[in-house]
Amino acid sequence: MTVQGSPGPMAEDYLRLSFDGACNTPGVLERELAPFLEALEAGAGEWMPDIVKGVRRRKYTREAVTKGLAESRQDRSASVGLYRTKEPDLDTSLHLRFPPLPPSLRFSLKVNPLEVFSRESSCKKLVEMVRTWALHYPVTLASAHSAADRELADFPNFGRDDETTYRDGFDKVYELCWLNVFSAKLVETVGRERMLTTPAHRVEELPNGSVLIVTWPIAADFASEAARVAQARAWVHLRPDLDFDTVLAILRDRSATLAPVAPRFAPDIAALLLRLPAYAPLSQHQRRIAELNVYVPPEPDEWLPLDAALPSDVAEPKAALAQYAYFAEQLVALLHTPVPSVFKATPESLTDIDFHFWKETFPDIFERHNIDAIVVPAVGAYLGEVLVKHLGGQWLPRKQWMEAQVRVGDRVWLPFVRAHRYMRSTQALLDHSLTQLVNVARRHAY
Repeated sequence: MTVQGSPGPMAEDYLRLSFDGACNTPGVLERELAPFLEALEAGAGEWMPDIVKGVRRRKYTREAVTKGLAESRQDRSASVGLYRTKEPDLDTSLHLRFPPLPPSLRFSLKVNPLEVFSRESSCKKLVEMVRTWALHYPVTLASAHSAADRELADFPNFGRDDETTYRDGFDKVYELCWLNVFSAKLVETVGRERMLTTPAHRVEELPNGSVLIVTWPIAADFASEAARVAQARAWVHLRPDLDFDTVLAILRDRSATLAPVAPRFAPDIAALLLRLPAYAPLSQHQRRIAELNVYVPPEPDEWLPLDAALPSDVAEPKAALAQYAYFAEQLVALLHTPVPSVFKATPESLTDIDFHFWKETFPDIFERHNIDAIVVPAVGAYLGEVLVKHLGGQWLPRKQWMEAQVRVGDRVWLPFVRAHRYMRSTQALLDHSLTQLVNVARRHAY
């Protein structure tokens, strides 16, 4: 979590740091955590946490951290989160394990966006922070890297099933991140001399036998050609069974997958499509943008020329309009909690509704009978009300509500027909979106 909320529609890549080290948790927590928190305060800089959240939420202090851990302590573990109320976003988890489990300190950190680490000075501070931790808490493994690139590498499984990953752990160098601290045990497995002669930006043997390796000066530059070549050289040095050209090709392919793609969405549904990439895996955001750039929904045909409009055939027009208003209120009742803007009944509300139904895969998971009997008339009436209120439309009521029309300029629109097509499937929510129809109708309003 972050205090500020979830990432925006076009969520950015972020730095992901994992640290797993031994810790004397039976000791006094204030004393045992002092080196950890001192290094955090010295190295965090612009992403320094200001909130501690355990059972309660407190302003960050060292005392607040230890209080939060004490309050959350169970028989074998305790944990707190550290967050920020300002940009850049920060999401962390500090987890302690107590005997009879092996005493340990585990820390997971996300700093968003990754561009925070586009300056070498910020990267040096981060490296020194992790180095200090590794000196005081002998590591099983520590690493920091792009979250999206880690995802492409299938970190921490690296192609293994969960059972194998749990059994074997990091028994060899499966991957090389931007920042790595390898345990003394893994160093001996690889060979200490080989580890210390790794071609990398920084290689340092720590007094407890672990080795710190930084592949490139700047973390945010990990996907550049030069950084990938450096990463490949270091990786195959540590894994002589791997082929340099093959490894480099894999890394280049990852860089291509992550290369930024400018959104060029179909204008009538751009506001809706802009929200969709965030619901793909982070590593697939750019590919999803590229896919949506070439997506063009069918042109709406739920309309008639004004001279072909069906005349109203109801004896009580006011009663028919009241029924449509009632239908629309049913949609408000259904969506008022997940989509607060539904109360406003604006064109922007339609985009929020489109997105909610798509995100929930609504047409594919609810009973078809209820969708057709309740949701379709509610959506159709709500769409018609937006056309009336915001585009100067006029209802032309019919005895069969599916035939009801809304006059806008030189056309009459069939909102209930649109709603029926819209609710056929999750894909239909995009192909027949409410957002698109209102934008097309706006062009014919005057």
